[in-house]
Amino acid sequence: MDAIRNWAESLDVCVAKSTFGRIFRLEGSDHEEEIRNTKFTTELRAGLTTFFTMAYIIAVNASVLSDTGGNCVCNDPVDRYCLKGNHEYDMCVQELNREIATATAAMAGLSSFLFGFLTNMPVCLGPGMGLNAYFAYQVVGFHGNGTISYNLALTAVFLEGLIFIFLSLIGMRQWLVRVIPVSLKIAAACGIGLYLAEIGLSASSGIGAISGSQHTPLMIAGCPDRYKNEFGECESHQMTSPTMWLGITCGGIIAAYLMMYKVKSAMAVAILLVSIISWPRNTPVTYFPSTRIGDDRWDFFKQVIHFQPLKTVLNKLEWDLGKAPGHFALALFTFLYVDVLDCTATLYSMARFCGVVDPETGDFPRSTIAYCTDAVCISIGALLGTSPVTVFVESGAGIAEGGKTGLTAITCGVCFFISMFLGPIFSSIPPWATGSTLILVGCLMMRQVVSVNWRYIGDAVPAFVTIMFIPFGYSAAYGLIAGLMVYTALNGMVYITELVSGGHIVPDDEDHREYWTIKPQGRRPWFVSASVWLADRIGHGSESKKHDAASIGSTDSRWEHQDRVVSYGSSRELQTVAAHPPLTNPRQDKVLTKQ
Repeated sequence: MDAIRNWAESLDVCVAKSTFGRIFRLEGSDHEEEIRNTKFTTELRAGLTTFFTMAYIIAVNASVLSDTGGNCVCNDPVDRYCLKGNHEYDMCVQELNREIATATAAMAGLSSFLFGFLTNMPVCLGPGMGLNAYFAYQVVGFHGNGTISYNLALTAVFLEGLIFIFLSLIGMRQWLVRVIPVSLKIAAACGIGLYLAEIGLSASSGIGAISGSQHTPLMIAGCPDRYKNEFGECESHQMTSPTMWLGITCGGIIAAYLMMYKVKSAMAVAILLVSIISWPRNTPVTYFPSTRIGDDRWDFFKQVIHFQPLKTVLNKLEWDLGKAPGHFALALFTFLYVDVLDCTATLYSMARFCGVVDPETGDFPRSTIAYCTDAVCISIGALLGTSPVTVFVESGAGIAEGGKTGLTAITCGVCFFISMFLGPIFSSIPPWATGSTLILVGCLMMRQVVSVNWRYIGDAVPAFVTIMFIPFGYSAAYGLIAGLMVYTALNGMVYITELVSGGHIVPDDEDHREYWTIKPQGRRPWFVSASVWLADRIGHGSESKKHDAASIGSTDSRWEHQDRVVSYGSSRELQTVAAHPPLTNPRQDKVLTKQ
């Protein structure tokens, strides 16, 4: 072991001293902005952990999107959408499933590799798991019985990516992050942690300890499949599933135990251990039961090396928008506002989790490149036949393993590229192998909850709504929207009350209120700066003609200039102003008292 450890340390030093190490600012690279405690082997390990945590998307995304039927044609004159089963149609859907699995791996590999190389952040991308369900079941519909066709929906995704590129270049997405109150941004990260834990507890992507219910939002589950009804509810034998307990013990308890002793690759070891135990057939925990689905998985697994060419999904965009213009516009708008908030909130949360958010500006390095890369990958993904690409919260698993640079994302991307040819292996990682890992990552992300401003009710309630709504609403975007609405309603009412009362009626805990302004710190979007500059030029020109001489000696100009510094200055200037009581205009001085 000592020989292996010494070899790894020598490799870390060698890579750090190379040009490769300087590009990614590894510790010891002598880069002026090198990142502390970063090692080449640590980044590789973190990338592998993220990949094993994300690998389920290959099978899950393929399963969801293949339900649309793609370009498969149902020739049954009675059953228009082949809902009751059609052998020819089912064979086409199975082929579609294999192609989308390849496309999913290709897009996850390409987007993660590009993002890591261009932004040097340990964040991975792939076709999103929330928007793919909206794409499949609400836009295209099961077997194509939705509002628009599969090809037209891909066109909407393609245009969404182009619009995102424009919004990123003008700085709109960066400005959106900075204008969101700090407590809500922290709450979004915590809510995503709970969201991850909920995914890890579910049956489709986790250990199966909970499920939906006809009578309650959630119910206890954990029963073998033979005791489930047609809705997936456990009718009996709750918490007796061997696969659930395998995931809890070998995937969760052992991983947490290893993490307590700072064992490297604890999460990756747990995922591999559970997967290897689950691969043999004819065992209570096998991933290949003796059923039609299990036999199909086993036949695919035995191929080991297989590449599925993209015959039916590659470049299938349809530009005849006149077929359903209203439904197309609705789908495009929904993709836009859900994805922009989902990706923006998740990306900021991951940036905060890995500690690269600038405390002065609220932004992170290369944010414009990050958002543009995400947008470009959305359009490329549409050309490959997949739903919108987004940032994956599972990136937190790699960050928790010590990933701090783009090498983590690049490693994960390379693994996805390899999985295009080893799809039978990587798509056979059972969900109960990764479920406990997601729960552990959720625990790590929830640690930020102490940074929420709980002292002021106007900050605490919106933050709690955000934390609560993200897992219960199963969407980071809608959770953030709910928090923003509550924040606006509460603090808007306080502002109106204070305005009407002339400043005499204010909340008792007003002094604990978190500072917020519609003019966030840091660089504003160029179109906002241009508008302000133009308004200042016009206003200055008109004022100079009327009060040129008087304005020079006017005391009011001093107070206006001071307000300008507070509104537009950096946070360092803001802290200076806060540390020393600002000057007040004696003509406008008011005594504010609490009633």
